[in-house]
Amino acid sequence: MDQKQIIRQMIQFNKTAFDNSFNAMIMVYQQNEKMVDTFLQQAAWIPEEGRKAIENWMHAYKKGCEDFKKIADENYMKVEEFFGGSED
Repeated sequence: MDQKQIIRQMIQFNKTAFDNSFNAMIMVYQQNEKMVDTFLQQAAWIPEEGRKAIENWMHAYKKGCEDFKKIADENYMKVEEFFGGSED
C-alpha cells in the first residue's frame, strides 16, 4: 500500500472522527439551548439584563462553535490538498 494512500486514509479517519464528535457536541448544545430557553421562560424572577446576558452567552458559544468548525474544515482541506495533491 502506498504511503500517500495510508496518510490520506488516516486524515479521512481523523476528519470523520472530528465531524462525529463535533456533531455530538452540537446536539448537546442544542438540548442545553432548549433547556435554558425553557428555564428563562419560566423564571419570571430573572431581570431582563440577566436574560440578555444569558442569551448573549448562548449566541457567543454558538458562534464560537461555528467558527471552530469552519477553521477545522479549512485546515483539513489544506492537509488533504497537501497530501493528495499529486496522485502517483
